[in-house]
Amino acid sequence: MQISPDGKRIAYTRSSEDIMTDNARSEVWLVDVASGQQTPLGVPGSSRARWSPDGTRLAYVAKGPGDKPQIWVRWLSGPGSGNSAAITALPEGPSDIAWSPDGKQIGFTMFVPEEGSSLGSPLAAPEGAKWADPIKVITSINYREDGEGYVRPGFNHIFVVPADGGAPRQLTNGQYDDGGALSWMPDGRHIVFSTNHGKDWERDPLNSDVFSVDTTTGGLTQLTTRHGPDQEPVASPDGKHIAFVGFDDKELGYQNSVLSIMNADGSEVRALTAGFDRDLGSPRWAADSRSIYATYTDHGVTKVARVTLDGKITTVAEGLAGSELDRPYSGGGFSVSKDGAVAFPWGDPTHPADVGLSTGPGEQKRLTTLNASLFAGKTLAKVQPLPTTSSAGGLPIDAWMVTPPDFNPAKKYPLVLEIHGGPFASYGPVWSTQDQLYAAAGYIVVYANPRGSTSYGESFANQIHHNYPSQDFDDLMSVVEAAIAKGSVDPNNLFVTGGSGGGVLTAWIVGKTDRFKAAVTQKPVINWTSEVLTVDGYTFMAKYWFGKMPWEDQEQYWRRSPLSLVGNVKTPTAVMVGEEDHRTPPSEAEQYYAALQLCSIPTVLIRVPGASHGGLAERPSQLVGETNAILAWFKKYRTDTEAK
Repeated sequence: MQISPDGKRIAYTRSSEDIMTDNARSEVWLVDVASGQQTPLGVPGSSRARWSPDGTRLAYVAKGPGDKPQIWVRWLSGPGSGNSAAITALPEGPSDIAWSPDGKQIGFTMFVPEEGSSLGSPLAAPEGAKWADPIKVITSINYREDGEGYVRPGFNHIFVVPADGGAPRQLTNGQYDDGGALSWMPDGRHIVFSTNHGKDWERDPLNSDVFSVDTTTGGLTQLTTRHGPDQEPVASPDGKHIAFVGFDDKELGYQNSVLSIMNADGSEVRALTAGFDRDLGSPRWAADSRSIYATYTDHGVTKVARVTLDGKITTVAEGLAGSELDRPYSGGGFSVSKDGAVAFPWGDPTHPADVGLSTGPGEQKRLTTLNASLFAGKTLAKVQPLPTTSSAGGLPIDAWMVTPPDFNPAKKYPLVLEIHGGPFASYGPVWSTQDQLYAAAGYIVVYANPRGSTSYGESFANQIHHNYPSQDFDDLMSVVEAAIAKGSVDPNNLFVTGGSGGGVLTAWIVGKTDRFKAAVTQKPVINWTSEVLTVDGYTFMAKYWFGKMPWEDQEQYWRRSPLSLVGNVKTPTAVMVGEEDHRTPPSEAEQYYAALQLCSIPTVLIRVPGASHGGLAERPSQLVGETNAILAWFKKYRTDTEAK
């Protein structure tokens, strides 16, 4: 989503599900801020729209000749108004589009493939022979990526292309990934970005620095040097400063990103939000270069703050919503016009994201109602806060209760405890398809942010540092007790599910208590030793979440593994995983399924074909199938008469 420089129009990507292709389809739309009138760009599959500095053109990505994603430009005013042209013919899809200040060039990043490694000389096949594919030799440290699978040899690099079309020029080279957000300096000659060019960069997963590349010569200048991530650099309009976010890496499980600025040459680095115990991201300069806008999440609610150069923080928008619809994760981006208007995706528990606009603190309005016809005539579940005090140390825990559409407080309902992943993430008061479906099936649903969740500060998140799972179990059980105390929950009909980190905690819970009638652990970690050596981010997990390798401290790995508790499990527990999951690989789920079978615990293994970890709910038919399978598993063990 991006607002035009003059603040009069907002370009956003509208996503809908195609029942024939079983996939999301996207298209860029424009909304007039004054009238609310909407206009489609008329290009199916378009996304990532970016306004030119003068607001007369719109760059976006869509398929071009050869069915490959290309950069297109639409002229919206002046000569050629209404015309579009593909200005690239790229062999790979472009990312991170950024206009030059004079509107004459567009910077972008793109994957550049390289030849893979080999060992030995392959045999030459006789003409016409049908041989098996040749062997593949892997030497790179980061060789798998969830959602991508086994990665092709190559690296991401920065390019520029004339905005009227022409041959792109590659600016960066070498065996480094130069990607992420690009920001042009006002001189139009330099682009700042974040990368890691350290000697052993692939084994240092969090470290990165701010660099500047000369768009004429390709010369690189490193601007920051600390150990830790320096990310999302953006140049001030007056060219004097560069803002960025990051932290000094203490190798904790969770660390807040701090908003900092430095002079354009990298000197005089100064943290603006060191005393603000929340994670800052997506910095954007105000037009007068005197303040910076950034996102942060507080108690599960994502907001936009304006931060002045003396560190004063003012919230200017709140209620941002991300693009994930199945579960109520906090998130969302924004953009800012020259007059300070903030465009953002605005959502709540009964509305997926619409286009929102803020013109100042408390001055928000919704410009679209994209799902009004879908929800017309439907009664949705209500979502209400459920403040909880944990039995472990009296820690305050934020939770929410979702009640069935026909909720009658005099009745007793079965309850589903639904647990977020991460574990360093947060739920909030935003839309959740799955929670709505559980509630529509007659369940009260509770979800919470136990210790370890983000948006409550570093101390709260690091309650589970080198200690996960632990008392987050007590937090979640306290949430269940708080729901029961409301009077409408049947304490003999409790169910539990969650994905990723929530899958870990689901398996942990049934190993600790038999209070739940049934459970579904989705894409879980079951054995931390096997997990840290098969996860796509294996250079990160052992270092930051354990502090030692499995062969150095096997007791810690086993003590924190749900597999260590499987002998205690009495709860019928289903196990679900995507067949292309490289974050919590299918081998984790299969270990638990086998262990439950060996213990004669009722179980089923639910495999989702083609699904990655992040894409378990990506295909609409599979999301419906997964939700129906969970509800069917729970229904088998419900004891209320309605379920029978």
